[in-house]
Amino acid sequence: MFKRIIKTIIDENRRLHQENKAHLKELEWANIYHDSIRGKKELQNLSLNIGRWAGNYTFFYILNRILTDYKPNSIIELGLGESSKFISVFIENYSKDTSHLIIEESSDWRDSFNSNFKLFQNSKIEVCNLVTKQVRGVETNGYDQIENFTNSKFDLYIVDGPLGSLNYSRYDILKFVENLGASDDFIIIVDDYHRNGEKETANELATLFDAKKIKINTAVYAGVKSLIVFATEKYKYATSF
Repeated sequence: MFKRIIKTIIDENRRLHQENKAHLKELEWANIYHDSIRGKKELQNLSLNIGRWAGNYTFFYILNRILTDYKPNSIIELGLGESSKFISVFIENYSKDTSHLIIEESSDWRDSFNSNFKLFQNSKIEVCNLVTKQVRGVETNGYDQIENFTNSKFDLYIVDGPLGSLNYSRYDILKFVENLGASDDFIIIVDDYHRNGEKETANELATLFDAKKIKINTAVYAGVKSLIVFATEKYKYATSF
């Protein structure tokens, strides 16, 4: 009995230590992020709700560095939200030739978003309703008729939708990668990599890259939440930010 109590106390202290460590990392990322947008008035003045369901400071720092350092010509974002604002404002002010396609699962959320924020002209929203799909014998959330978009190629893929699943979360990104080859250059950001479902999908991506002989560099960036970046050789420094 006494040993069980001691073990419980030790386990709880270990858990609290890990939580505190993650929050300290997040505070560090917040400072790094704010330094990274210094001098970009439009981004500094942009009202963002960072964290919780939206990307955390880790995510927004990595996103800003990729947009700043590489200015991708074409971006697809799975999931409409705070990052959509950031990307749209960045494009309008610092990368006017970039196209930005957003896939969203809910027309209600699209309408609510549009009533509060006006995206710039290079940013377009397409609604693909949320459906349940089968992946390796389990159910996962996906986008209806996402195949209408998977034949197009993009420089930057941001995976933060649809609503997460316990297993093989946001698996539709693989449909885009199936259309890519060894001569293509791209970056993929998979948010919420701290969760099991996103880890499974990221592992499937790595397996697919190997099968297609696409040389990939990877890095995991962690704060309170984590993300994983996959980058071809052209964009390899996105894994060392």
